Amino acid sequence: VWGKNTFSAKGVPGFNSMKNGKYYCAQDDKENIIRYSFATGEAVDTLVRSADLGIKGFSFTWSADESQLLLQNNFKQIYRHSFSANIYVYNMNSKTITQPLKEAVMLAEFSPDGNKLAYVRDNNLFCFDLKTGKETQITTDGKTNNIINGATDWVYEEEFALSKGFYWNDNSSALAYYRFDESGVKEFGMPMYGKLYPEEYKFKYPKAGEANSVIQIYTYHLSSGKKQLMDIGSLADIYIPRIHWTKNNNTLCIQRMNRLQNKLELLLNDADNGTSKTIYTEENKAYIDVPEITFLKDGKTFIINSEKSGRNHLYHYDLSGKEIRQITKGDWDIDQFYGVDEKNKLMYVSTSEVNSAERYVYAFSLDGRTKKQLTKRKGWNSAAFNADFSFFLLTQSALNQPAYYALCTQSGKEVRILEDNSKLVEKMGKYNMTTVEMTSYKNAYGEDLNAFIFKPLHFDASKKYPVLMYVYGGPGHQLAVNRWMGAYYFWYQLLAAKGYMVVCVDGRGTGFKGEAFKKSTYLQLGKYEIEDQIFVAKELGKLPYVDASRIGMFGWSFGGYMSSLAISKGADVFKTAVAVAPVTNWRYYDNIYTERFMRTPQENGKNYDDNSPINHVAKIKGKYLIIHGTADDNVHFQNTVEMVNTMINKGVKFDSELYPNKNHGIGGGGTRLHLFNRITDFIIQNL
Repeated sequence: VWGKNTFSAKGVPGFNSMKNGKYYCAQDDKENIIRYSFATGEAVDTLVRSADLGIKGFSFTWSADESQLLLQNNFKQIYRHSFSANIYVYNMNSKTITQPLKEAVMLAEFSPDGNKLAYVRDNNLFCFDLKTGKETQITTDGKTNNIINGATDWVYEEEFALSKGFYWNDNSSALAYYRFDESGVKEFGMPMYGKLYPEEYKFKYPKAGEANSVIQIYTYHLSSGKKQLMDIGSLADIYIPRIHWTKNNNTLCIQRMNRLQNKLELLLNDADNGTSKTIYTEENKAYIDVPEITFLKDGKTFIINSEKSGRNHLYHYDLSGKEIRQITKGDWDIDQFYGVDEKNKLMYVSTSEVNSAERYVYAFSLDGRTKKQLTKRKGWNSAAFNADFSFFLLTQSALNQPAYYALCTQSGKEVRILEDNSKLVEKMGKYNMTTVEMTSYKNAYGEDLNAFIFKPLHFDASKKYPVLMYVYGGPGHQLAVNRWMGAYYFWYQLLAAKGYMVVCVDGRGTGFKGEAFKKSTYLQLGKYEIEDQIFVAKELGKLPYVDASRIGMFGWSFGGYMSSLAISKGADVFKTAVAVAPVTNWRYYDNIYTERFMRTPQENGKNYDDNSPINHVAKIKGKYLIIHGTADDNVHFQNTVEMVNTMINKGVKFDSELYPNKNHGIGGGGTRLHLFNRITDFIIQNL
């Protein structure tokens, strides 16, 4: 499972829709770029032969007119999403490749007219003219761990999923960009082992209650070289989670949130003089998730999602801030928003309408009056549409079924199967496996909690079995869903074959059961989540085929936090717990995430401490394995060190495993195999 990847499912790599909507392109196993027909799914021709390029290991993106390709290779990971790379430009007409820059850069991107490239190097923003070969340095004050231009800081990348910090307007006349002043943010250091004297990697990481970067938004006008500061208000301690150009090339839309993230405003800024006006304000008693906004081609209106009705739905607004209509309604949530087909006045989304543990793709009319379900295969469906929304790539899977990929027409009709993982399904058929079942349990308040269960192989209701509960449980997330889970599926099959029952339950705070359910954990992160897990564990223990003295928990990250609470707060219920990369006190985690759900330690310190497993260590009496990578830039190794130190001081026995120089994912080389051998052995010996 973890060593030879014998049971890995195949995917459909490099799906790139082309501008006319009739074709898409992808790289084959030799890195040639092949053009395919949407109508048939057949290869039409080879657009670029990799042998003609003289480079290997590259990704590609098109210029808007598809006359050029931006190629990138020699990737160097920075944080979760960000990387630097060497860049090349391939001209489709002349069949020539050039390397405009010798140095690696970040975030390279064509201008919409294809004449220029923008990118970030050494924390500064640059523009390169592909016609003249001239490089223009837009900013000059960039400095590591001090000033960032055109990219984002660690916490924006991690918590707002935002690594790119610059945007072209539609006519390529201007760039809007972020400037981060992180000089006031405290530095975090991680030792990197391997040399006689370990090196220390230092970066800016704002923990809960600590100072953030100060953000500024600028526009840069290419013709004049003018840089203009945008008015985003006088308060410095704010967030700007997104900026967008409207369809007006001189108007920028800036999302502004207060530090507590319970007030969202949309500002319209004049790109020439920076002046702003507020067109939309939303406030919430708990917090607001960052919305996605689409500006329509009419230049007058936009679509935004909001939970203000108690569910996540889509709304149509004009640029004065007047609500035109609520487009989607119902006791369910929008998940993915794929875009708007303005020609046919349709928009495409995935929703939880059929089942909160499943997803299906729909087409809605812009006026909200009609809708059509486009995908019918049971389980988890997602779509990637082509340029004119006439076709989409369907990706579908279910708990017992690996990913299935098909090309579909706008109406949902399947044109061609691209990959059905039939070889993996055939291989699975040669093994004795238990069937995973979706189910639900009630918590102490009678609320239904989504769950799945692996019963032991050759299940016999007259016997008693140990139970391993698998948990994540973080705000808005789901784990107990009808979706293929990859390698974990086969690991749980291994445990089932050894006589274990594996159960996963999504308790209070998890997503797609409405805003009230999701935000019920506000200010008390961990309290109600672990109450639900303990309650369900007790209910499982009452079943005639469950050995109530042998219930354990396994989780990673937020799940590791939950496992640590289970073995401490739930010491009378849980015999065993495995915690991988756990948060052990929210004071140690970053401020954007933590304060969204907990406010600051200065305001809410009691709940920070009451729900920290460190402060419940003395209750531990079961077997506890805590695991961490020493170079985890996300959930710092500090969390495990402080937990371990407290257990030592309290005389509590525990097991531990550390992975030198490994990050939050604890992978690479034989690491993942070693990790799961360790966890498996621990479970078998102690549960």
